[in-house]
Amino acid sequence: MLNFKSINVATLVIFISLLVVFLVNPISIWWFVCLLFIWLMVTALGSGLVGWNYHLKILNSNKNATKNHISITFDDGPNSEFTPQVLALLNKFQAKATFFCIGKHIEIHPEISQQIITAGHTIGNHTYSHANNFGFYNTERVQSELEKTNSVIKELSGLNPQLYRPAFGVTNPHIRRAVQNLNLITIGWNKRSLDTTNLSEKQILNRITKNLKSGDVILLHDTSDKSVRVLEQLLLFLRENNFQSVTIDTLFNIKAYA
Repeated sequence: MLNFKSINVATLVIFISLLVVFLVNPISIWWFVCLLFIWLMVTALGSGLVGWNYHLKILNSNKNATKNHISITFDDGPNSEFTPQVLALLNKFQAKATFFCIGKHIEIHPEISQQIITAGHTIGNHTYSHANNFGFYNTERVQSELEKTNSVIKELSGLNPQLYRPAFGVTNPHIRRAVQNLNLITIGWNKRSLDTTNLSEKQILNRITKNLKSGDVILLHDTSDKSVRVLEQLLLFLRENNFQSVTIDTLFNIKAYA
């Protein structure tokens, strides 16, 4: 399996082999440089691609889903302008979703966060600050961010979230240890909409709906008018094709809260 541990073991074995060869019959130092470069490239890709499950187990889709269930998920909210529009659309189409919220945004918009829960959607942990350099935090700082967001949610609703989505989809050994220390379940996706980029609504919708199948997890953001318009078109597509959006905990049959 291609993960951090297996790559490290393989790299160490190759390094020792090269070292033995070097001591017996000196070879170019570039062999060692190439080995280091390959290790860095694989680790960088594994740290940024949630589908690899490189540093820790991540639930990206449920290939064993037996019903026409998929999960729509939203990152980076709650947002005072767009989250209410998202909730209205979900209610109109009788769809359920999972909202991975940023802790400091919950503090600013507690009433919207409560509306998410009251409407029957699931709320999860998306760090407290969503800082651009989050991937460089040490274990203690990562854990502090996750604990703070869980505390904010628990104070608001009495619920202790178990679901965590990595900021920017980035994972590393520090994040792995923090997640394990808190017994959180890491949730990824296998349908990345790229709705925060310059792609058109048509392109975004096509990325989501192309080869959509039961068990898929869709990543959207409740942070822009474009995403809201895409959501409406997506919900129409789901209805016309007999798909039902359910919460992540329903899709994977896991507990959303401790």
